[in-house]
Formats: sequence, structure tokens, C-alpha cells
Amino acid sequence: MHRVSCIDNGMPDRTLSKRLLVIYKTLYEAYGPQHWWPGDTPFEMMAGAVLTQNTAWTNVEKAIANLKKSRLLSLSRLHNAPGKRLASLIRPSGYFNIKARRLKSLTAFVVGRYRGSLKRMFADDPRTLREGLLGVNGIGPETADSILLYAANRPYFVVDAYTKRVFSRHGFIADGAGYHEAQRLFMNNLPADVRLYNEYHALIVRIGKERCKKSRPLCAGCPLEKFLPE
Repeated sequence: MHRVSCIDNGMPDRTLSKRLLVIYKTLYEAYGPQHWWPGDTPFEMMAGAVLTQNTAWTNVEKAIANLKKSRLLSLSRLHNAPGKRLASLIRPSGYFNIKARRLKSLTAFVVGRYRGSLKRMFADDPRTLREGLLGVNGIGPETADSILLYAANRPYFVVDAYTKRVFSRHGFIADGAGYHEAQRLFMNNLPADVRLYNEYHALIVRIGKERCKKSRPLCAGCPLEKFLPE
């Protein structure tokens, strides 16, 4: 397979679209459905998107369990909770003081702009909502798009370190590509489908963890071995 380029004109490249879908099908056949994103409610998914910053999901699960046990895993209760108490409950997720402030900033955003209604928030124009989320302290593109995709069911492809690593090594994006360059690869060339974006991202994380490791990729026998550039 020769190196491909992501055309940045908003129009899909049919050849590239087919290749991306073939990769998706290959991953799906290898690993099956991943059942992402973990969470019982949209707000839990939002909180998880903040808590997972710079930590493993197993640590997030412990923090979420603490919030549930303390009956604070709702927008209104978390918004009104004392900051120190919130920080102590989410300690397992790491950077707990910073993340407590970020969670409070996120709930303040929902309360201030949408009168505390997630229904009203999710009904907003997705571009407007994304812009608003990016204005919240501590909410970057990956966290904002995780909220949009998993909590709001809006078709925004989530890009993380695994995405960049896998698709740069396979010649789809340049090494060191930025977030939005990598995101355009998918959003310009795949159907705007929430379920597809959800499953595709989860499968990328799976192969990134198991095969496309940062220091020593395990290419031999990898489901995507045949897609490596010549």
C-alpha cells in the first residue's frame, strides 16, 4: 500500500474512504464490538471524559465508583458539591485538584448556558456546542469531542495518541500530525455516523494498546500488517 494523503477540501476521497472502511472492517472482524463508551448516563460519560485525562480507565472507574457511592454523580449535585470533597472522591484518577476544578467548570458551563439541562445542551447546534465546550477551562478537543460523540450522540470523530500513532505508521497522516489534521482524515472520508465513529475509535484504542505500542510495535501477525506502507 502506498502512502495516501488526506485531502483537506471537505470533499471525500473515494479511494481513501474505501481504505478507511476496509481497515475498520478488518479491525471489527479481528476484535468484535468493543461496547464503548462505559457509562450509565450521559452525565457519567461527560464526567468520565474529564477524569480520563492523563490516566488509565481503571483509575477513572474507581473515581466514578466513589462519586456514585456518595450520590454525587449528577450534574446538579456535583455542581453544588464542595470542591475539596469532590477532589478527595476523584483522587484515584490523579491530578484530582485540577480535575475537580475542571468538572466544576463543566457543570458551571451547563448551568450558565443551558440552565442545567443536558437535554437543552444536546439539542444545541453541535458546532456551537463544541465551541462552547472548548471555552471551558481544561476542555480540549479530545475531551470536547468525547462529550459530543458519547454523551450527546453527535458525529465527531475522537482522536487520541493511538489514532495518530496507528495512522501515521500506516501512511495516512504525517508523523506528528495535529489533532484536527488527524480528525479530518476520518470526518472528511467516512459517513457522519455516530455508531461507526464510536466503534472505530474503540477499535483503534484496542489495537493501539495490544499491537501498535509506542516503543515497540508488534507488527508481525497484526490485523493491520497488510496495510503498512511499502
